[in-house]
Amino acid sequence: MTIRSAVAPLAILLSLAMPAAAQQAGSNSAPEALALPPELPAPRDVAYPGTIALNIDATDTRRGIYAVTQTIPVAAGTRDLTLLEPLWIPGGHSPRNSLALFAQIRFEADGKPIAWQRDDVQVNAFHLALPEGIKTVTARFVHTSPLQTAEGRITMTQEMLNLQWEKMSLYPAGYYARQIQVVPTVKVPAGWSVFTALDGMTRQGDTVRWSKVDYATLVDSPIFAGLHAKSWDLGQNVKLDAVADDARDLAIKPEHLETYRKLVTEATALFGARHFDHYDLMLALTDRMGGIGLEHHRSSENQMEPNTWVDWKEMDWDRNVMPHELVHSWNGKYRRPADLWTPEYQYPMRGNLLWVYEGQTQFWGLVLAARSGVQSKDVVLGALAAQAGRYSEGLPGRSWRSVEDTTYDPIINGRKALPHDSLTRGEDYYNEGALVWLETDQVIRQGTRGAKGMDDFARAFFGMRDGDWGELTYTFDDVVSTLNSVYAHDWASFLRDRLYKPNAPAPLAGIEKAGYKLVWKDKPNAYTEGASKDRKTLDLTYSLGLAINNEGEVTSAVWDGPAFNAGVVKGAKIVAVNGTAYTPEVIKDAVTAGKGSNKAIELLVKRGEQFQTVPVTWNGGLRYPWLERVGGKETGLDKLLAPKG
Repeated sequence: MTIRSAVAPLAILLSLAMPAAAQQAGSNSAPEALALPPELPAPRDVAYPGTIALNIDATDTRRGIYAVTQTIPVAAGTRDLTLLEPLWIPGGHSPRNSLALFAQIRFEADGKPIAWQRDDVQVNAFHLALPEGIKTVTARFVHTSPLQTAEGRITMTQEMLNLQWEKMSLYPAGYYARQIQVVPTVKVPAGWSVFTALDGMTRQGDTVRWSKVDYATLVDSPIFAGLHAKSWDLGQNVKLDAVADDARDLAIKPEHLETYRKLVTEATALFGARHFDHYDLMLALTDRMGGIGLEHHRSSENQMEPNTWVDWKEMDWDRNVMPHELVHSWNGKYRRPADLWTPEYQYPMRGNLLWVYEGQTQFWGLVLAARSGVQSKDVVLGALAAQAGRYSEGLPGRSWRSVEDTTYDPIINGRKALPHDSLTRGEDYYNEGALVWLETDQVIRQGTRGAKGMDDFARAFFGMRDGDWGELTYTFDDVVSTLNSVYAHDWASFLRDRLYKPNAPAPLAGIEKAGYKLVWKDKPNAYTEGASKDRKTLDLTYSLGLAINNEGEVTSAVWDGPAFNAGVVKGAKIVAVNGTAYTPEVIKDAVTAGKGSNKAIELLVKRGEQFQTVPVTWNGGLRYPWLERVGGKETGLDKLLAPKG
């Protein structure tokens, strides 16, 4: 048999199996799209039939495991049930699920297993075909806390845990979250204290139970629990609840505790109304459990370094998270952009007003920190200087990308590390947004000759309907209308020019109108110095265009900066400077000595397995941003940061 005769039958078989169109001379196979599976049931604002029992055993701290049992009632005659793991969580601004941490998923009814099928498009949905006559479905699974940071945020250590209900519960598709009733129960390790904003807590031994609650409020009411724990009454139905790696870290001095009482007083004075019946500022003083700063309507999840209270002055820079998250009870939880509010957690969020939600919260967080003393005025001014310096010199990405466009970053990037983040930008609606709101305050102050400011906007926009702790949505036009009610101005153009256009002027106008100016000095300001010392980094952003850790590894390189243009990038390691082994002091001395000189700074750089001597041309010396008062009198910024309560 010849080769040709052997191949011929195979060719005939292939031609029979191919579509007619593909058999034409010169044509290629061209599939057609298959239909997508049916969409999930749309949410309805009607009551779910029955109450779900949610039981979580959180005692296995050694292995980091939460064991979950849910009992879910179903209406008579139900044959198909779809259960969802929450996806779009308020405060996350993006679709984030923990499905990879779900394991041992089982469903049963009357003691018999129920087969399940994951939706092949919406993979956080589980479809169950129910036998006839079923009244309840029991779901069992485990949620596995990451054990190391490479696996995700660690939520359980041997000293504490942070239980977030959405990460270890399922809910039935087709209903608003507020229409699904749940009775939650959690078992914690022996002797641990438990903190949450949930109502009706009872405890038998180490099993804690709460009153029936709707699923939306449950998801909005996480738990901090720990072996080393303490709670303080701050007045006005607000508590400060702290857990720590070590009991000694809870030793806050009375005068420092008083600043948190003042924080509550200043917040109430600012907004003029409250939208919670009680509130828990929950704090983890830890470097073992993962960091967090997340807002809720009647509580907040906060993490600071273990020594933040004990070393009060040195850790001044690190204490803004709690003022920020407290402000969110008004801005973000009660008042929320209409496109960002969703009826349940499959519904996509649209965050193009995050420059209000987060940007103005960043602004008020700094203001309230200074007014209360949670942070010193010098550190707050240093934080504003750091922002002003970044947007005036350290962020070339502003040339192509607007602040408003960065509101999509939680979805686009989800806070992952980027190779050239100064070019791509990040979530700049926080800090650049804050500087725009500072300018807004000063425009109002100047236009009303000091009679009004952003405090008046806060009361008008966030402070209405005292005692209402629902959600009141808003649009861009609502923001503009309220600003105009405080002071008539072309606010729509003002905001769009600064936030919606790329390559806008550096946001320094608010600082300058407020009686300060951005200046450059050869030593870091109070905020930058504290952050750099604690993070063990050296900030040379405004000289060589680098940030470097104590071991010489480059942690950031400014696009088009001196070092970047010489070929030094993030991840490279500086081994020596001008022939001397690297230390932070050696490179600072070299930058200082090179001021006014035409001689390049020689860096011996290791990248991968290669070493290279890189000449970096820079003769401007060390440079750090500061805010400096113009003149000797009290300025608009001084008045803004002064206590009011």
